[in-house]
Amino acid sequence: MPDKLEAGELKKLIQSVFCLTKDDRHLLLIVDVPDEQLPDTELWGARRQIAGLWRRMLDAGKEDLGLESVRLLAYPNVHTNNAQLPAWGVFVDEAQDLTSHSLSTINDRINIEEALSKVQIVIALTQLSTTAPLKLLSKKHDFRAATMPGFSKAMIPALRIDYSQVNHRVNRVKEEVTRALSAEICFIVDAENKYEIFFDLRHRKGHASGGQFPENGLAGNLPSGESYIVPYEGELDDVSKSSGILPVQIKEEVVLYKIDKNKAVKVISQGKHSRLEAQRIKEEPAYANISEIGFGVLKDFGLTPIGVTLLDEKLGLHIAFGRSDHFGGAVGVDDFSSPEAAIHIDRIYIPETAPRIHVAHVRLTYPDGSSLEIIKDGDYTIF
Repeated sequence: MPDKLEAGELKKLIQSVFCLTKDDRHLLLIVDVPDEQLPDTELWGARRQIAGLWRRMLDAGKEDLGLESVRLLAYPNVHTNNAQLPAWGVFVDEAQDLTSHSLSTINDRINIEEALSKVQIVIALTQLSTTAPLKLLSKKHDFRAATMPGFSKAMIPALRIDYSQVNHRVNRVKEEVTRALSAEICFIVDAENKYEIFFDLRHRKGHASGGQFPENGLAGNLPSGESYIVPYEGELDDVSKSSGILPVQIKEEVVLYKIDKNKAVKVISQGKHSRLEAQRIKEEPAYANISEIGFGVLKDFGLTPIGVTLLDEKLGLHIAFGRSDHFGGAVGVDDFSSPEAAIHIDRIYIPETAPRIHVAHVRLTYPDGSSLEIIKDGDYTIF
């Protein structure tokens, strides 16, 4: 298959993802650009090139889509995933060669929130994830957005799959986790060491991200294919019951976090990454928050990991630390030491990314005392 979308495929994708109506008139692509602190990379530059290409293709075919305008806005990167967007950006025709410095020399700066308030469709082809801020801003300004952090040509096949089937699967998982009071996960590390963790799902609803955003006020990843839920974080009268040992493979090392009241309170493993993570949860307590249990479903559609979280997390189980307010949780930017420190980071449990960790089972328990094992030996049991 070709590693780029043809004009007809791109138009079909936009129609399918956003379910365009007569009220959809303005589409905005947005990109972030490098600076000295976060230098450019080949993939980042290629992504900005894709954004320029898509702008031209969609602008040429805008009448077929019923659109009046298709524009591209570039802005200085914010140095971390899911931090707040900067105040300003610049409308451009191409973005491949831009940097934050070159943007700063352009006088025609645009207020980003104002630009977002005037459009119905947003596509974020960024280096750093904009999912958290765009989820909140889409509700505030009544648009819908597909966020594509880290997107590359290797993900093109994921834009060609049957998203009606993806939606069926993620909605099934959403229904189950919404009904559940808790989730128990058993991990086996190095084929012999068992670690278990209990997640409190009270006071929470599941969410489905199936690659379609038919209504304003919605924002999520594309490519997509996951259901997710934020464990209860103890913001109400009772404390969170989430507790246990959570293993995470970082590079070759397995870091073991002791979880209590839904936070990583201690690292009980040894090694370079264990020391760094122990320091991190001490210095930035909001990072220690367990902010998501995610259930990716795309493995069964023939997709394989490419080393980018945007796609890889959609292939199986993943658990995130940090910010959760964009998913309906209680931990937001103000809980971090600074806006720049705000982060939501996913840890992915599939053999290619965490070969030392095996997901033995994920079991949900319901209010009537019944239970359902939705994952066994790394595979779903409910489809």
